[in-house]
Amino acid sequence: MTDTIISSAGREVAIGFDRPFVVIGERINPTGRKLLAEEMKQGDYSRVEADALAQVAAGAQVLDVNAGIPLADEPAILAECIRLIQSITDVPLCIDSSMIAALQAGLEAYQGKALLNSVTGEEERLEAVLPLVKKHGCAVVAISNDDTGISEDPDVRFEVARKIVERAGDYGIPASDVVVDPLVMPIGAVGTAGKQVMHLVRRLREELKVNTTCGASNLSFGLPNREGLNAAFIPMAMAAGMTSAITNPLKPDLIQAVRGADIVLGHDPECMNWIRVYRESEPGGGQRRRRSRRRQGP
Repeated sequence: MTDTIISSAGREVAIGFDRPFVVIGERINPTGRKLLAEEMKQGDYSRVEADALAQVAAGAQVLDVNAGIPLADEPAILAECIRLIQSITDVPLCIDSSMIAALQAGLEAYQGKALLNSVTGEEERLEAVLPLVKKHGCAVVAISNDDTGISEDPDVRFEVARKIVERAGDYGIPASDVVVDPLVMPIGAVGTAGKQVMHLVRRLREELKVNTTCGASNLSFGLPNREGLNAAFIPMAMAAGMTSAITNPLKPDLIQAVRGADIVLGHDPECMNWIRVYRESEPGGGQRRRRSRRRQGP
């Protein structure tokens, strides 16, 4: 069993094979959100605060934080967002940037053991990110592409993941601190994308013994009723061995599907999490059903 432990100053979250699926809230990301991007650029973080609290209330155990705004001071904004979010909630954070300076600023502002998003198999990226991971003792998302791009062959992507895990080991970073993103392709464009991910996740779990994550909504890109497809995909990925995903917890059907899959896979002992959430959301429901059964007697 492999556990990836991340933490804030006051809470620890374990991503693991035999543990409940970890939902990483994706909403604090200005990409494709013009209003949020403009507000963050102007130093207005009220929407960031609201999105953080709403995602935690909806069931996110970790929050992804991205500040990739063109022509903005990304390192400063990312660090400020991290300090703000850590002041209002104790869930661990996933520090998300393609900019090394921003990753460094985020790690310096963070209290606890973060999840860093991300490193790839590209040599330049490996040499820049892995020393940061080692220095700050964080965990890292490893994305299965390298200098040759993204292969449509899942076995090639597996070898990229193996390379990253091995290179991390050279820096003294254990495989348990590497969470592999197998890369989910849009199934509307690549019809075998779902099968590729299932195959790759099984290999990553059985052979490299690493935890996995993905940008779950990538699968449904370009298709109608994306939420319905995402809610179908994640439980199937969980059954194949995926242990976390960056997704939108504000979609009730998706979160319900994750909680249901946790029960089916034996990751919600005695169904206690399901009962806690849904019994409370149906006040009086259990009592009404008991009275109804008594009336049906002879």
